[in-house]
Amino acid sequence: MSKHEIRSPLPGTFYRSSAPDVPPFKSDGDDVCSSDAIGLIEVMKTFQEIQAGVAGGSIRFLVDNEEPVMAGQVIAEVEQ
Repeated sequence: MSKHEIRSPLPGTFYRSSAPDVPPFKSDGDDVCSSDAIGLIEVMKTFQEIQAGVAGGSIRFLVDNEEPVMAGQVIAEVEQ
């Protein structure tokens, strides 16, 4: 089984949900489709949606909610 890495396209803060009082887009172990939103990157009060980009098995997050990330940093892996 191979793993697909999902990388941050921008430097900023990674959020797993659209607001503090709503559930995360995806949780560890959830199955994903290529168009599924998995989180948001905030850069200077602007939010960029992050999509899985691949259909596959379960997702595993490598960064925590509200964690700063760099451009190109792996934020999650999807088993294929």
